[in-house]
Amino acid sequence: MDLASNIPHLVETHTLRDQVHKMPLLSPHLLSSHRELRLAHLALGFITAGYVWQEGQHAPAQILPKALALPFRLVSHKLGLPPILNYAAGVVANWKLRDPIGDMEIGNLDVIFSLPGGESCRGFFIVSLLVEMAASSGITGALEVMHAVKVCDLLRIQEGLFKVAQSLKQMRETFTLMHKHVVPTEFYGTLRVFLTGWRDNPLLPHGLLYEGVSNEPIMLAGGSAAQSSAIQCFDALLNIHHEDDAGAFLTRMRDYMPPVHQQLIDALSVSPSLRDFIMSSSSPDLCQAYNSCVSALVDLRNYHLSIVAKYIIVPSNTAPNMGCPFRDVDITGTGGSNLMVFLKNVRDTTQKALMSEVNSI
Repeated sequence: MDLASNIPHLVETHTLRDQVHKMPLLSPHLLSSHRELRLAHLALGFITAGYVWQEGQHAPAQILPKALALPFRLVSHKLGLPPILNYAAGVVANWKLRDPIGDMEIGNLDVIFSLPGGESCRGFFIVSLLVEMAASSGITGALEVMHAVKVCDLLRIQEGLFKVAQSLKQMRETFTLMHKHVVPTEFYGTLRVFLTGWRDNPLLPHGLLYEGVSNEPIMLAGGSAAQSSAIQCFDALLNIHHEDDAGAFLTRMRDYMPPVHQQLIDALSVSPSLRDFIMSSSSPDLCQAYNSCVSALVDLRNYHLSIVAKYIIVPSNTAPNMGCPFRDVDITGTGGSNLMVFLKNVRDTTQKALMSEVNSI
């Protein structure tokens, strides 16, 4: 645990790999509770990210030592998660309260483990966490809608959709905190490479060899917002179907979510179609409530595009003048997607889900 808590210093002094090579082979068998396993997965994920990218893009590690790779694989298997620093670990699980009896607001939240990038690292993880927290009431609303459709309860559907729309608006508003707490040059030039994975990554084209786990390199995507369970829940509820490469990528990202989150998305996906129900109901109120949700999701995705432009596209264009060592890791997402093409595609697909207003009979 001391190793995981000191990653920024060890990376900056180029000594993390040396410390990992001195690690004994740890056994996860004494970890019994889900909380202990998630903490172990989180710590091992951060150590792995630091180990692989200690020397930046110029000399990524090709092999993860057995003392790190084997316990990471065993812990991950118990949790049903991949052995990499995914979104569910770095964002959803990586927080603690500074004042245990204080509120869950940005001034009272801190990360458990960090990476190089100083306060911008903390800001990125904590703001992303707060965006996810803002989705909680919307997930409750989505479940209410799902059950209400089954019993044809129009009022409960409308009430649930109102919760979803308000939640999406709150997520977008919370997203604005990124500007105050994350410096673009620090995110792009220092932190971002540690979030990248070893799938569809030209820096590790064959993946990463997990010593003692596999005889062949393993390809895994880095943590990204595409692994947000909340957003995919809203897509499933609203029957927004992403196709071709974007759809395949989002489906693959579900493999990086906790199994119970995957099950919730699946449940929403196979439930009776909300969109078909509203169209057959000819209810202008339901149509308006549905469109409010879709519009709010479009706004959130538009805002995400603006964030990506500020924190990735613009710095990537000015990186040569800043002497940035990560110039080549520019417009590919940490999950391995062609970033702007992917984000515009899912935004446009969401926009097309808007329904024509219906008139009451």
